[in-house]
Amino acid sequence: MKGSILMYQFEKPAKDSKVAIMETEMGTIKLYFFPNEAPKAVENFLTHAEEGYYNGITFHRVIDGFMAQGGDPEGTGCGGSDENIKGEFRMNGVNNTLSHTRGVISMARSQNPNSASSQFFICYGDCTFLDGQYAAFGKVTEGMETVDDFLKIERRMSFGGERSTPVTPIVIKTAEVI
Repeated sequence: MKGSILMYQFEKPAKDSKVAIMETEMGTIKLYFFPNEAPKAVENFLTHAEEGYYNGITFHRVIDGFMAQGGDPEGTGCGGSDENIKGEFRMNGVNNTLSHTRGVISMARSQNPNSASSQFFICYGDCTFLDGQYAAFGKVTEGMETVDDFLKIERRMSFGGERSTPVTPIVIKTAEVI
């Protein structure tokens, strides 16, 4: 198709890619990263994990068929770390060709394309409508069944009028880089 950018799905991490293990109350999630496509997002996530920032924070938004979002110290979707990073996606001038498919981890942000800080989301299904607008930067390699189990938790209405806030908090006990 003329003028389109081929988005790609990915299966294997780069040989030098770091890995993170996220322990939740519901199980373990193993993530690998793509620093060539989204170096700032990868560095940002890994720095937060190494500093223990994510320890004790929840997945505050869980939407069937879409995503599970975490990384907000307030647990509301409105908080974040003190520093924002540039959004590494096509609409912001960055040639990140990773596609938002099942298991992909991406940076959450507000309307401002450079507002990503600590919040991230994991896609439940193919969310390719986000391609070029959000910075995909990694993928779940093990533990997607844990992320799927988040959907079993009862959810209440949240801002935006959707039933997405877990009634029982889904806590990230630890996130560490290995």
